[in-house]
Amino acid sequence: MLTALNVAQTVLYVALLALAGQGVLYILAGAKREQNLFYTLLRVISKPFTYPVRKITPPQVADRHVPIVTFFLLLVIYAIVTFERIDLCVTYQMVGQPGCR
Repeated sequence: MLTALNVAQTVLYVALLALAGQGVLYILAGAKREQNLFYTLLRVISKPFTYPVRKITPPQVADRHVPIVTFFLLLVIYAIVTFERIDLCVTYQMVGQPGCR
């Protein structure tokens, strides 16, 4: 169970970093962001997370807001996974184990 939580936390961390980087490049690159290689790469990395969020959000939510909604949704899920991991480590007294550091 600890390994699954660590993997989930890592995947969420990478997705959050990709969305945060995409947001920074959105601001810095301006209108030419679509031609930016790194912006495109970050969009590809975050696509598996933004696509399902686009499907579950109502049509009134603009496409440009979907990455922001995805970021905050993943942030909440990341916090839940982190707290579950901490609870697992403390409950079973595994604080010194490599997965609990």
